[in-house]
Amino acid sequence: MAKSIDVTDLSIYYGDFLAVEKVSMTIEPKSVTALIGPSGCGKSTFLRSLNRMHEVIPGARVEGKVSLSGQDVYGPTVDAVSVRRHIGMVFQRPNPFPTMSIYENVIAGVRLNGGRLPKARLDEVVERSLRGANLWNEVKDRLDRPGSGLSGGQQQRLCIARAIAVEPDVLLMDEPCSALDPISTLAIEDLIADLKANYTIVIVTHNMQQAARVSDRTGFFNIEATGQPGRLVEMDDTTVIFSRPSQQATEDYVSGRFG
Repeated sequence: MAKSIDVTDLSIYYGDFLAVEKVSMTIEPKSVTALIGPSGCGKSTFLRSLNRMHEVIPGARVEGKVSLSGQDVYGPTVDAVSVRRHIGMVFQRPNPFPTMSIYENVIAGVRLNGGRLPKARLDEVVERSLRGANLWNEVKDRLDRPGSGLSGGQQQRLCIARAIAVEPDVLLMDEPCSALDPISTLAIEDLIADLKANYTIVIVTHNMQQAARVSDRTGFFNIEATGQPGRLVEMDDTTVIFSRPSQQATEDYVSGRFG
């Protein structure tokens, strides 16, 4: 199920503005890759380009290549919706569909992708996904209640359940804990550790301790000045990035001297 992502010389534009310049990296299957760096350095833009989510902004385009286990994500015959089925996304703020029940939230993507399924099959998907998001025991007796009635941390786990319901290969997480309290943050971090047994995970985080705790590899992005493109400064095993990085800028950032 989990697959690798290979990025080669990827540059991302919004109209004439070059937002991210010539990034190359390999994201290993069944691992957690953290992307760190100061605000405005292109981390989230890069993350969104991996499943073509940035294309919802008019004028967005890329140069270079993103491959999911050898398949070109930007190939001329490749449909962006199908890419997002294989590479799911969890956003910064929990965004359950407010008019839908917990049950309907989980199967929303399944219905979009797979058409009509028997009720028994949908029940299986809901239980599997909520168990996978470590939420089943908390909500199994109120699946017909609105998803928006859950706490912030539960809503974020519901969004993760919705993302894994379609059985993607990769999960992208854009600062998934930034709107959460410390206890909910810990629950999401524990969940990420469990999920990497089945998924390739890429997480953008501003929290250095979080990157150190949850990730196997870390990529440090930086920007020379406002209006300049973001670049990948270095990428290595997380222990190396936080203890003996090869670039002075990385050392300065992870030690708190800037950013």
